[in-house]
Amino acid sequence: MVKTIKAGVAALKTLESWGVTHVYGIPGGTFNNMMYALDEEKDNLKYIHVRHEEVGALAAVADGKLTGHIGVAFGSAGPGATHLFQGAYDAKMDKVPTLFLVGQVEQRFMNYDFFQELDEDPMFQDAALYARTVTTAASLPHIIDEAIRRAYAGRGAAIVVIPNDLAAEEIPADGYYSAAATHATPVLPAGSDEQVDAALRLIGAAQRPVMYVGQGVCGAADTVMTLARKLQMPVITTAVGKPIIPYEFESLLGSAARVASKPANEALRVADLIMFVGSNYPFAEVMFSPNAKFIQIEADPKTLGKRHHTDVAILADAPATLKKMIDRSDDAPRSGWYQANVDNVKNWHQYNDDMMTRTTGKMRFEPVFGQINRIATDDAIFAIDVGDVTQNAVRLLKVNGRQAWTTSGLFATMGAGLPAALAGQLSFPKRQVFNLAGDGAAAMVMQDLDTEVRYHLPIINVVFSNNALGYIED
Repeated sequence: MVKTIKAGVAALKTLESWGVTHVYGIPGGTFNNMMYALDEEKDNLKYIHVRHEEVGALAAVADGKLTGHIGVAFGSAGPGATHLFQGAYDAKMDKVPTLFLVGQVEQRFMNYDFFQELDEDPMFQDAALYARTVTTAASLPHIIDEAIRRAYAGRGAAIVVIPNDLAAEEIPADGYYSAAATHATPVLPAGSDEQVDAALRLIGAAQRPVMYVGQGVCGAADTVMTLARKLQMPVITTAVGKPIIPYEFESLLGSAARVASKPANEALRVADLIMFVGSNYPFAEVMFSPNAKFIQIEADPKTLGKRHHTDVAILADAPATLKKMIDRSDDAPRSGWYQANVDNVKNWHQYNDDMMTRTTGKMRFEPVFGQINRIATDDAIFAIDVGDVTQNAVRLLKVNGRQAWTTSGLFATMGAGLPAALAGQLSFPKRQVFNLAGDGAAAMVMQDLDTEVRYHLPIINVVFSNNALGYIED
């Protein structure tokens, strides 16, 4: 007799093989058989019952941002599916592997304009890099496996639509498998000697060079700082890249544009060379001088030359290329430009410290951030919502390089803070987690404070209230 397994259970075992430990969602009639499967697998896969599918979707994306591993959320057919859009677009725009499971009516009711039936494949075509409706029970675990591989390979959202009846069908227990054990991420080499030398010649000829780094240098803070000192290049980070370089680094200017710091904007206005490393910074067209020389080091060929005319374009692993630049360069002479930026950073920090220690007048946000800095542990996780709080967190949080930080970057959806805090506390239960949000964003997702309580998650929620959508009002 052939041993069998329910297709829904096989699908969840596929998730488990990829290291998924928890999934977010809300039950619905069209997801019932997957819920029964979750109950069968409850010892291996934790179900987090959120109060809104959008929160689950954004939490799944935050799982990916904080851990590097795929996050998973689900919704039932119709409105449950449409509530997942926020997460799908956040995953797309911030390039985060995320899987969304979507319920569908039973096959016998499909294409009959049945209750809550939507044509869910085309709905997600823009947001997702892979979207499929399962058509046979035996293919369900295979499609889950394929979706995960596509999400990792393309760094984005994958959607699997599951007709409810298929999840309950029995399939051969040995008829499915997972490719998790063979998963590999391609690693580019460093730039060539010729490319690195060309970049170094441009830097050597510049009077006011800056290095603008993004998430492509994650884990390479020491390399960035060593090169900055050696070549006398102050460092600017993207807002989402803030935690990569320690706040204390003497020439860290902060971030640029509006969610920014004063030293970074001042330096960019006069920089005559920008080395753009591991970033797809969306405001480059308005913040970078069109006359500046431009070096770009990037692992994604789609972004080379996208933001600025490029004098030296290097398709390569960014940290490896920076190390090669260190090895192939001589120490630059002590630079008045570098020292002026170091002094500017000191003045900026002193100003912010003065504001954060104020005890007179009306309550302002700066002293609150001062207390957050005081009580935050060395490995705290900061989940930052969108709005004025993003701007203030970029300027005032003294992130030390060991702490984590996440927000909704390019999509910039309000209400992302609490879901990210859920993800942080679930993925790192022993670490301190902050949710920092404005009153407008907090109001969008406040129902899921109940989720924090239900699962005994000791998240520190800080809500900054100005009774306005301050970032828009400004």
